[in-house]
Amino acid sequence: MRKIPRTFISEIKKEGNVLLKGWIHELRELSKVKFFLLRDSTGIVQCVVKNPSLFKDFSKLSLESIISLEGKVKKSKIKSEIVTKKDFEVEVEKIEIINKAEELPILVNEKKVSTAFSKRLDYRSIDLRKKRNFTIFKIQAAFLEGMQEWLNSNGFIQVFTPCLLGSASESGAEVFSVLYFDREAFLRQDPQLHRQLTIAGGIEKIYEIGPSWRAELSHTTRHLTEHRTCAVELAFIESEKDVMKVEEELIKAAIKKAREKCEEELKLFDFDIKLKSPFPELKFSSIPEILAEFGKKQSMNEDLDTEAEKLLANYVKEKYKADFFFINGFPFKIKPFYVYHDNEFARSVDLYCRNLELSSGGQREHRHTILMKNIKEKDLNPKNLEWFTKFFKYGVPPHGGFSIGIERLTQAILKLENIKEAVLFPRDPERILP
Repeated sequence: MRKIPRTFISEIKKEGNVLLKGWIHELRELSKVKFFLLRDSTGIVQCVVKNPSLFKDFSKLSLESIISLEGKVKKSKIKSEIVTKKDFEVEVEKIEIINKAEELPILVNEKKVSTAFSKRLDYRSIDLRKKRNFTIFKIQAAFLEGMQEWLNSNGFIQVFTPCLLGSASESGAEVFSVLYFDREAFLRQDPQLHRQLTIAGGIEKIYEIGPSWRAELSHTTRHLTEHRTCAVELAFIESEKDVMKVEEELIKAAIKKAREKCEEELKLFDFDIKLKSPFPELKFSSIPEILAEFGKKQSMNEDLDTEAEKLLANYVKEKYKADFFFINGFPFKIKPFYVYHDNEFARSVDLYCRNLELSSGGQREHRHTILMKNIKEKDLNPKNLEWFTKFFKYGVPPHGGFSIGIERLTQAILKLENIKEAVLFPRDPERILP
């Protein structure tokens, strides 16, 4: 007899025989009929056990057990908010327990989250089974797909730069050191310097998707010690404005793809993103005056704190009716040696979504003499950076780029309370397992 091919729950569109596989999401028992909800990665369907000969098999089921069942799809009207296939139910004819689950340490089918977040992360693999949590990564994948499609279609090629460095990119602060055979190496904070060397190698438009690490003892809802970025670099730019145009198009492509592929999933979140094109741009030199209107003092020689970011986000929302905006022209004193600057202001650009910084970028310094002058001004050791700077003696075009935090982007657009929700297995100063 020919075996029925597996049907995914999302594929149930008419009456007929099906073979389903998945997790037991919920169990309900009446005297003459038994019910359970079956979940796979595509949805949830109600299953009905009417045959008394199957009651014994039903009694062996437990929440989150993996099962296989054969049955008949029949039309029905399901009122449950959990069920995704509300027009159909499955009358079970055969049940096979593939792997029985023990009593759960955290609940998967709870309607409201009652488990402490730290415990959820301790049992992350189970926590990911909740529809909302799983959906975050489906949407995140759509963001990445949209960005990659745009980059690929606009002449950018994907590259991979080293994660292990023989020298810290700027200083020994906030980098993780690792034992590399008989000497010390470092996990990269950002792949930017090697992207610049790739531009110096004659590849004019590149992007990279990969991890970075920061040994920062930050205990906030927006920081991680390991995160991923979509990093872009391009040559022969006129100014940082060219970089900003690319970044804006990338964000729009990410959101467009998510809307196309995840229309239903986005309804699970407070998704009301407002895009104004071009993205509003605030000059850093104007920020002290803007913040003064809200009673906030801001020095020209210090970076923005959390309160300032929130006030600026509210200002942009009110004035421009926008969620995304750029801050451009930071003081060179608070920026790294590799940025291009005019006098005291750097062509350095941060992108924000509401009050959350998503990326840092702008125009890079391509002239060797100025680069070395910057290093001296920042009180860095030129010898430690020679592996990078020496190539700028041999003709490097004007270039720039940016690095968008993928988890930050997901957190900002979906309005997640904690960035760790946007990471499969987050890493912070205390958490290195699972």
